[in-house]
Amino acid sequence: MSLALGATERPDVPARLRAGAAALLARQHGRFAPWLAVALGAGVLLYFRQPTEPGLGALFLAVPLAGLAALVSRHAPLTGWAVALLAAFCLGFGIAAWHAERLPPPLDLPRGAVQLTGQVTEVEALPEGQRVTLQGVRIAGGDALPRSIRIRLRANDPARPMPGDSLAARVLLREPGGPVVPGAWDFGRAAYFSGLGGSGTALGPVAVTSGGGEWPVFALLRARLEAKVEAAIPGAAGAVAAALLTGSQAAIPPAEIAAMRDSGLAHLLSVSGLHMTIVMGAVFGVLRLAVALVPWLALRVNGKAVAAMGALLAGLAYTLLTGAQVPMQRCLVMAALVTLGLLAGRRALTVRTLALAAAAVLLVAPAEVLGPSFQMSFAAVLALAAGWEALRGRLPAPGSGWRRRLALAAFGLVVTSVLAGAATTPFGLHHFGRLQIYGVAANALAVPITSLLVMPAGMIALLLMPLGLEGPALWAMGEGVEAILAVAAQVASWPEAAPVLAPLPGAALAVMSFGFCWLALWRGALRLVGVPIMAGALAAGLSVPPPNVLMTGDARLVALRTAQGVYLHALPGASAFARSALLRQMGVEAAQPLPAQGEAAEGAIACTPVACRFRPRPGGPEAVLFRTAPPARGQRSGEPPDRATLAEACGRAALLIATEPLRRRCPGSIAIDRFTVWREGAQAVRFSTNGVTVVSERSARGERPWVPAPPVPGRPDPQAQAPRDSGG
Repeated sequence: MSLALGATERPDVPARLRAGAAALLARQHGRFAPWLAVALGAGVLLYFRQPTEPGLGALFLAVPLAGLAALVSRHAPLTGWAVALLAAFCLGFGIAAWHAERLPPPLDLPRGAVQLTGQVTEVEALPEGQRVTLQGVRIAGGDALPRSIRIRLRANDPARPMPGDSLAARVLLREPGGPVVPGAWDFGRAAYFSGLGGSGTALGPVAVTSGGGEWPVFALLRARLEAKVEAAIPGAAGAVAAALLTGSQAAIPPAEIAAMRDSGLAHLLSVSGLHMTIVMGAVFGVLRLAVALVPWLALRVNGKAVAAMGALLAGLAYTLLTGAQVPMQRCLVMAALVTLGLLAGRRALTVRTLALAAAAVLLVAPAEVLGPSFQMSFAAVLALAAGWEALRGRLPAPGSGWRRRLALAAFGLVVTSVLAGAATTPFGLHHFGRLQIYGVAANALAVPITSLLVMPAGMIALLLMPLGLEGPALWAMGEGVEAILAVAAQVASWPEAAPVLAPLPGAALAVMSFGFCWLALWRGALRLVGVPIMAGALAAGLSVPPPNVLMTGDARLVALRTAQGVYLHALPGASAFARSALLRQMGVEAAQPLPAQGEAAEGAIACTPVACRFRPRPGGPEAVLFRTAPPARGQRSGEPPDRATLAEACGRAALLIATEPLRRRCPGSIAIDRFTVWREGAQAVRFSTNGVTVVSERSARGERPWVPAPPVPGRPDPQAQAPRDSGG
């Protein structure tokens, strides 16, 4: 009888599984569409991972796939959704290729000092001096360049150019540099997609002709606002206040930038969703109150609709005023969708709203998907949207007591900080190699000051500026900013406030992002699958050690990682920015200098005046770094490596490193010298049980439109010019 009962139960198992799967999928109603934006972004990412330019084939494939998805979804919704994902993936891949193809090629700038003229389109105040962006640049009276040029003026230059002016100067130009080390941020790629052709430094005073070109309204307004704010609020507080109103952070001193970063408050400097919410929320409240206070108007006009449209117009103006940066583009698209939702009586903030905003930004500026602004902005908002959806209905009602309302507000502030901080931490590790341990505490103090004092006072100041009455409002804004800076400095001084870690590898970040999207987009038990995906990706990424050797493209900096720590060999003239980037890739705050002399030890480094021998892995192969003298002024090369040491190490050491040409072949040894970095760019070396692996800047970047052609022997050595940097 038991056998018969088991036989009757066994056929029900597949039916129960099907019923369970159907119930699980039924809970995902409305969750399939946001995955199209994820597929779109994945296609963009794959385009940038290609070693060569792929062409536009994927773009033409997206249209028939989208049509096929529409047909199939009528009878097989899940299959149609899968085909739609493939169509979105192809669209992302193809749209990125189309954007790259339509842009003008990089500029081949002259190596020496030149005389140029151009129209000023942007003016940025710096802690010392100014930086201007020029369009229609003509070098020595030649044809107008198709890309912009960014020029840094001398600190003592009395000229005060404004957008719309014409500027003439004698400058030393340089093309946008590549990554400081392989795998780091590619400044050349970012410049290519932003339209920047090069940067330079003015060698003398510049000549400015007022009103010599077109009148860029919002750029001119930004420049005048910055000048007024910084004149009314002195010091770093004025630079931060100007950044909150105009979006330009160039004038903020490095010490304040570091304090805001280490305390977890750097997001306050980048105009984004918080600032847009404050601006639009204040305008919405004021307009709705104004309509309600006029009975005749309140009876005839939908106050909610008027307030929503007015708030949207204010958001558009704020976006244009701050330069339409990526977070603001996302916020504006979301604000438009939220406004439509309010007018239609629908729930405003959803993951579908965020997905539409992400898709809009990806289609207009696909290269932004690689930047920290896009990644951290969308990750934070997705975490907040998914978290609010999960908590909605579980939180107690506010009630009428002020204590209960205050407790719920504090709880909301803490939960918001925790969700946004946790969501952005992996992306911060990838781009900056830092953790902000006390970010929740800092945000709990600084965000209310920003929301209740700083931004409202700034908005009042903007409204009063045409009347010349902005002084008291700017004073109040400055006091609030001073309080925020005090919070940042205090929190950043706490022990281990921002520990430095090796950057999270890009592959691990991609898998972690997929797991995060899985956790945030699905509902019910299905979303929990994202947790082990995220945990596994983070664990695998954090277990990858930094390279054992890093050498910059100008051969002035070499970092060595051994079991005893990181050592740095720096030549005179090495860039401070490159030094910082090099150490960040090694996962350390500072490095030890090479010792003058020492004894060989297992895994240690032993140096003589002419060379250093070290074993990156205890018991592993040996490497030799030759300590060569740098070239004197006016010379192309310096002192060659010591011949006796080179002859002894040649063929015996697994790796030979020299900042000057070795001028000798060494079978059995991998050699990296000045000629190597001249041809291939910066170098990264890893020692493992499988041997020595070398990755060059050129091999990591591939043959792409933004990568310059290999150098030709006989041309002037580019390393003899100014060291590469971020482009001005």
